[in-house]
Amino acid sequence: MKPKIDSTSFGSIIVEGETFDYDILIRLDGRIEKREKKCSQKKNTGLPIKSLLKKQSIFMRKEHKKIIIGTGQTGFVELSEEAEDFFRGKRCGIELFPTPWAIERWNEIEGKVSAMFHVTC
Repeated sequence: MKPKIDSTSFGSIIVEGETFDYDILIRLDGRIEKREKKCSQKKNTGLPIKSLLKKQSIFMRKEHKKIIIGTGQTGFVELSEEAEDFFRGKRCGIELFPTPWAIERWNEIEGKVSAMFHVTC
């Protein structure tokens, strides 16, 4: 079941009434997980690169069609070229928006979609 996102503010996001004070991933099955940042911080890319995506195996399923990415409150974060290539290779559509707009998109979109939301910058 796809959870509804209620709102976001700098440093947090509220999903189905529960506040998360860290970046989150929402999987195809609706599970919410903390986004691991170690790899992206080491490489200074902001959002996860290919090795982290593989490790978390969030985007490896054939039925995966789209991911919504919240790029921070002001949209500061960018997707690394390596991550873009990874998604393209998996034929997974990517939609990047500043996190407040990404939440609106998430709540309206249907189908096999997952999401990653950055809650700062």
